[in-house]
Amino acid sequence: MLKFNANLTQLYTEYDFLDRFAAAAADGFRGIEYRAAYHIPKEVLLEHLRQNGLEQVLFNLPLGNWDAGERGIACLPGREEEFRHGLEQAADYARTLGCPQLNCLAGLKPDGLKDEAAEETLCGNLRYAADRLAKDGIRLLVEILNRRDNPGCVISSVAKFEEIAGRVGSDNLFLQYDFYHLQVMQGDLIRNFERLQSRIAHVQVADNPGRHEPGTGEINYPFIFESLELLGYNGWIGCEYAPKDRTSAALGWMRAFVPQPERIG
Repeated sequence: MLKFNANLTQLYTEYDFLDRFAAAAADGFRGIEYRAAYHIPKEVLLEHLRQNGLEQVLFNLPLGNWDAGERGIACLPGREEEFRHGLEQAADYARTLGCPQLNCLAGLKPDGLKDEAAEETLCGNLRYAADRLAKDGIRLLVEILNRRDNPGCVISSVAKFEEIAGRVGSDNLFLQYDFYHLQVMQGDLIRNFERLQSRIAHVQVADNPGRHEPGTGEINYPFIFESLELLGYNGWIGCEYAPKDRTSAALGWMRAFVPQPERIG
């Protein structure tokens, strides 16, 4: 059976962040992810997980200066020490929260930085991170982003992921497969998923255009979900989209695929 988790950065934004844990649990979610929450003590996050019977599925390594437009720093030469410091912080949070995997946004290549320099820096950081996290039994993931929303992103195609993964050469480097980003960049969603399935550790969904909930755009999500079941995918499916309505009111698409318990309250 498919299992969906709530992305608390995108969903339930009508609530304060910590109140989103209870809102997600009330709607039947049993797993959560978010972009990052390093501004909140890890013990506080753990308590909210426990109070609401939730599993921490995923979060990102520190992302650099998000408000200034950074989307990770792994590809940026000269920031390696900062990357390693952030990696240790992320691993510490993951151990406390029982989170089995961490996602690394590769970052955006600044004007003037050559592709090879960015990719060489990225490969070095990923190699170090994959080996370091393996010692704690934590999987390292990277994500393909689309260049329409993220101009200059270093990993923007399946082919580039495969190239980078080959250069890193680690068994502890996996792919976060976001159907929205892949639809924008290249399509052929299920064929690429099936070919890469052994390296895919997490899935995220949103429709295109608009990045709203499944069923609001051009992606045939009934076919996607049926295919995931037929292929035996047993990982989480992260709901990382901007609801067109209040989050709870826009969950009908999910209940059509997975029966949910009655909402509490």
